[in-house]
Amino acid sequence: MSELFPALDPASDRPALRFGERGLTHGELTAAAGSLAARLGGASRVALWATPSLETAVGVVAALLAGVPVVPLNPRTGERELAHIVADSVPVAVLAGAGDTLPEALGRLERIDIPVAAAGPSSPPGGGRPVPAPPGAAAGPPAPGPLDPALIVYTSGTTGPPKGAVLPRRAIAASLDALADAWAWTDADVLVHGLPLFHVHGLILGVLGPLHRGGEVRHLGRFSVEGVARELSDGGTMLFGVPTMYHRIAESLPGDPELAKALAGARLLVSGSAALPLHDHERIAEATGRRVIERYGMTETLMNTSVRVDGTPRPGSVGTPLRGVELRLVEEDGAEITAFDGETIGEIQVRGEHLFTGYLNRPDATEAAFDGDWFRTGDMAVRDEDGSVRIVGRKATDLIKSGGYKIGAGEIENALLDHPGVREAAVTGEPDPDLGERVVAWIVASDTRTPPGEDELADHVAAQLAPHKRPREVRFLDALPRNDMGKIMKRSLGGG
Repeated sequence: MSELFPALDPASDRPALRFGERGLTHGELTAAAGSLAARLGGASRVALWATPSLETAVGVVAALLAGVPVVPLNPRTGERELAHIVADSVPVAVLAGAGDTLPEALGRLERIDIPVAAAGPSSPPGGGRPVPAPPGAAAGPPAPGPLDPALIVYTSGTTGPPKGAVLPRRAIAASLDALADAWAWTDADVLVHGLPLFHVHGLILGVLGPLHRGGEVRHLGRFSVEGVARELSDGGTMLFGVPTMYHRIAESLPGDPELAKALAGARLLVSGSAALPLHDHERIAEATGRRVIERYGMTETLMNTSVRVDGTPRPGSVGTPLRGVELRLVEEDGAEITAFDGETIGEIQVRGEHLFTGYLNRPDATEAAFDGDWFRTGDMAVRDEDGSVRIVGRKATDLIKSGGYKIGAGEIENALLDHPGVREAAVTGEPDPDLGERVVAWIVASDTRTPPGEDELADHVAAQLAPHKRPREVRFLDALPRNDMGKIMKRSLGGG
């Protein structure tokens, strides 16, 4: 088997995947994914219509078994953003569930319906021919190497369209093995989550993680407090979520003793993608006797740090560097900070086998992202005496973390400026008790006497980009504050 799936066993009847009432054992997954992998072998790259479904999980396993890089696509992405991703990554086909309706931006790609059962030798999966190999490719693709691309995950750019972070196979295996060490993650664990499957948290940690260990993942389809209680009460041992989810859990706990009992019985509660507010930490701990642990990662680095399962949970800390991860803090001038005093702030830089290899088609952006072989994360932090890391904010003010998503202000501004009723636009993030941060748009209307409606602008952004990027508030100004160089001063707007 692949180094990414060393525990997949074609003879095993142990559960591997469950999405609602649908599921596959490890043996059934091996057969279904292997059948599709045989068709994909030799393809240069495929896109994956990443719905929260059994098909998405089978599709990504099949492509990785075949050594074919995967570009996960957010089904709620707007046409313009989706067209950019397709033009930039140039997949030869798109994998999708048989019942999925695909947007026009994917119309020119060959569609391959993902099977959830192995097809016979006379019935190719998806009902079609093998995906053609690139011109000049040798018959029978060689086994992929550790630095060969596994996934290309698009990140929200702060000043332009999304960039594709190329994640090699080595990075995925290294990060998952390091988490297994920190969390004592084994094949006996049953992971519960309701995260989207087009980004690192939901797809790599939430699907590939359990399969890498030989365990089981139960996806809720759509997050609900009731679903969490049901699955944790029925054998679930781990819960992955973002602060928005844990906030809703904390809100529900006072009137739901069954939820409290289910959480108390879990082995591990993990939060990531943004800081979990102290108030929610305390409410969950008081009601359940369990502490939520936090970890820190990003698309380009996968996981960097985590509170260990055998350590002392510390609200506000993302723990210590994972096995194999080197981490340092640096001053603005690049000088390394050696203090472990809980006070001296520096930018986090990391290096190790868990890193991406670069941004697709963007050597300029790749070069700018590194200081030698250290990756510049843009996150500012302090280190306590025991080496644990506390993140205090972003180096820039243009990255908004809302509901578990990382959102670039620049692309929202560009979408707003496409609206005929908008003359100038700036976007900032503000604290929100549910979302972590909410997107706020500051608008100078083309005609101040008849400005566009707030809902109209929010819907315009959602249609162009994705619903979670829409402004939650719109504030109108006569002019945006600018410095002598004409740059918008976001700090004057409350954006940091």
